[in-house]
Amino acid sequence: MARFEMHNAEMATMGGENNADVFCEMGLMYATGRGCSVDLVAAHKWLNIAAIKGHDRAAELRADVAATMDKMQLVEALRAAREWMTVH
Repeated sequence: MARFEMHNAEMATMGGENNADVFCEMGLMYATGRGCSVDLVAAHKWLNIAAIKGHDRAAELRADVAATMDKMQLVEALRAAREWMTVH
């Protein structure tokens, strides 16, 4: 799944444009286990990035995911999103 994630994330940032829809779809994929195992940390990370990039619904979806996570998972997801944003 990491290869899929890297490919989509790279495609979303090509040419200096950030496609918030791709990030939101990746978050939904991990939240629902569509084509992968459910990973709430990854789901929150990608939904957070989508929200930052301006996706209208991503913040609401991120809050729904966060409601099912424990504090350590939230810390991990926020750290992962921050690290990704720093590099990209």
